[in-house]
Amino acid sequence: MQSPVALIPQLAAHLVAAGGKRIRPLLTLAAARLCGHQGQRHVALAACVEFIHTATLLHDDVVDESALRRGAPSANAVFGNKPSVLVGDFLFARAFQIMVADGSLRVLDILATASATIAEGEVLQLVTQNDTATTEEQYLQVIEGKTAALFAAATEVGAVVAERPQAEAEALREYGRTLGVAFQLVDDALDYSASQAALGKTVGDDFREGKITLPVLLAFNSAAEEEQVFWRRVLEERDQADGDLEKAIALMQSRGTLQATIERAREYGARALDALSIFPDGEERRALAGIVEFCIARAR
Repeated sequence: MQSPVALIPQLAAHLVAAGGKRIRPLLTLAAARLCGHQGQRHVALAACVEFIHTATLLHDDVVDESALRRGAPSANAVFGNKPSVLVGDFLFARAFQIMVADGSLRVLDILATASATIAEGEVLQLVTQNDTATTEEQYLQVIEGKTAALFAAATEVGAVVAERPQAEAEALREYGRTLGVAFQLVDDALDYSASQAALGKTVGDDFREGKITLPVLLAFNSAAEEEQVFWRRVLEERDQADGDLEKAIALMQSRGTLQATIERAREYGARALDALSIFPDGEERRALAGIVEFCIARAR
């Protein structure tokens, strides 16, 4: 993250100090070791994966006008929008420098494709935002893009650097993809049910922005007409008053949509575990299985 332009390492250091789960780079490290990689390529590529993720966070927080990230003031709240966008660009560029230094066209293809897919997912979310006519298929398309794509790429490159057969690379890619969907489903439920400290960002951010997530979709589609009027007012018209978030949470709880979202996450988690079944039991496979359990357990 070093640069002679002082603001870049300052802002980057703010992000590092904020911590975070570091799940995506962990996936690259664990997948490479699971596949028997003996070198060090996976370390630089894990950093590359985290840089791509961090760049998207910087841009997302500007788009969403978020005040908190990982429980601390977001970079845009501290440094402003313009530096956050530009340092996000820098981190993307650094990630591509790392990919080029690795020298594998296949690795470059996997991570570059994931970067493009993430951007598509974010734009699609922007298009479907505030639209209660959004379908579950469109919602899943958004989270496959904005979250699952990088999880999938992070694990697939572990098999690629270890030069494992295509079947193993595809299995790890499927593991990452389904884990990523499960992770985002849990996140979307937590936005309406967690404490601010547990979530690491402001509770109800999705509601305030009018994001159409699965708990909202299920609540709207099962709602009586009077409830649908409420959802259209707060999400489509963004006409929100004190107590509306609490009412939205109460409606979701009465319809069981938060629990249904967690159950859907468990289904994807089970698929992620199934994808690992082609690998022999061992420390790395158990670690990857443990990540699935951790992601789902956040909902408790």
